[in-house]
Amino acid sequence: MSSRPETGTTTINNPVIPGFHPDPSICRVGEDYYLACSSFEYFPGVPLFHSRDLVHWTQIGNALDRPGQLRLPPDSRSSGGIYAPTLRHHEGRFWLIVTNVSADGNLLVTATDPAGPWSDPVLLPGVHGIDPDLAWDEDGTCWCTVAGVSQVRLDPYTGETFGPARKLWSGMPGAKAPEAPHLYRIGDYWYLLIAEGGTERCHGVSIARARTPDGPFEPCPDNPILTHRGTDHPIQNTGHADLVQAPDGSWWMVLLGVRPGGGTPGWHVLGRETFLAPVTWVEDWPVVGELSLEAPVPPWPLQPGPITPVRDEFDSNELAPHWVSLRHRPAEDCTTKERPGWLTLRARGASLDDTDVTFVGRRQQHQSCRVRTLLDVGEGRGGLAVRLDEQHHYDIEVASGEVQVRARIGPLSTVVVSRPVPPGPVVLRIEVIAVETLNDARTGPDTVSIGVEEPDGSFAELASLDGKYLSTEVAGGFTGRVFGMFASTGSVHFDWFDYEPLDR
Repeated sequence: MSSRPETGTTTINNPVIPGFHPDPSICRVGEDYYLACSSFEYFPGVPLFHSRDLVHWTQIGNALDRPGQLRLPPDSRSSGGIYAPTLRHHEGRFWLIVTNVSADGNLLVTATDPAGPWSDPVLLPGVHGIDPDLAWDEDGTCWCTVAGVSQVRLDPYTGETFGPARKLWSGMPGAKAPEAPHLYRIGDYWYLLIAEGGTERCHGVSIARARTPDGPFEPCPDNPILTHRGTDHPIQNTGHADLVQAPDGSWWMVLLGVRPGGGTPGWHVLGRETFLAPVTWVEDWPVVGELSLEAPVPPWPLQPGPITPVRDEFDSNELAPHWVSLRHRPAEDCTTKERPGWLTLRARGASLDDTDVTFVGRRQQHQSCRVRTLLDVGEGRGGLAVRLDEQHHYDIEVASGEVQVRARIGPLSTVVVSRPVPPGPVVLRIEVIAVETLNDARTGPDTVSIGVEEPDGSFAELASLDGKYLSTEVAGGFTGRVFGMFASTGSVHFDWFDYEPLDR
């Protein structure tokens, strides 16, 4: 789901892929663009997107969608799992290299069609460090560069490495966390693009160049070439970038950023999102154009893709690619085949506090939105939640003729309110409304209203909670909010799920 400007408009909306879609890596094949993002503890892993105009993006699959490709142990921590892929196209194949920090380390998968299927992983025990990158030189040598920044020669078919890793250029003097390296041959130079400063408010993008892929590298005199640190810009934490050239010869950058809201220090709740910025070249150095919430339309016709429907009726045998679960998704615990037209979830963990809870969700992609689902718990127990991690979530749960709203904030967990509900299916609803007026410096970024729908369709709000407690600034970590359905006892059936943007 992305921005869809009206015909004749002169601007497009940033981010181009809203919501928890961090660490974008992009490549172009002909007139088609493909982009991959991090997925952390969620299964399937590494969402893949397609675009014809760099503005409208459609998710076409997930690179790691089989248990044999993605091992996330049930006790693996939130914000672990899959970090920072690099997506490239070389010799007629797509190559994706990524780090699984919870198991297996660095691995590489390939495909002829980015929508899948992707291969079983080639493990890379000789590649040490996160954020791996792939680049091939003119004689076919493959170079793998990782955060730090160091580099090793790699056989991408077997995973064998050659020689010890060599330290390269690691960014501005004193800058922490040199990471997200990408190596390119552009014109007469090899360019090494990195992120630095940490993925928080001091994040930035810097670049160096060399005559050969292994250096020595000369830093750009204008580094960092992009950062919003120390500004009041509405897009913050800008970094982890990748470059792509369009068919008309123009250059573009995709990068992550966040949109903080509320008072001090500002809270971002959607996670790190994918933004787009233009790039020009001056004296063989890239110059990043203005990065803003409203960006100039690229110099070609826009090509909107299909619009994601508000409602998923669960009529297909397989879930759409935007649906994610926690760490794995056993078929026996999540199916649309048991009760046709319904999604059936069978409980594992007892609550959303557990790492192994049965959960199916989708990312929050709008600062104001409404989520609804019709569920039938039968003799079981389950409900609807907005989740950041096991210690930060709000949920509404139905069991034994009663509905409860529960809030988990760090070590504190409480039932906020409960009330009886009639037997049979019930509609649960969560509304998130972005705050527009600050009462004081502590004002949160949004309010989260949770309740049920009465038989006449009216909303019976049971609780209105401050959204800042489900933010990265409170919880920590690298992810964003996910709305989801869950089962905590027995089998629970969901007839449909609505996600409706309310942004003005």
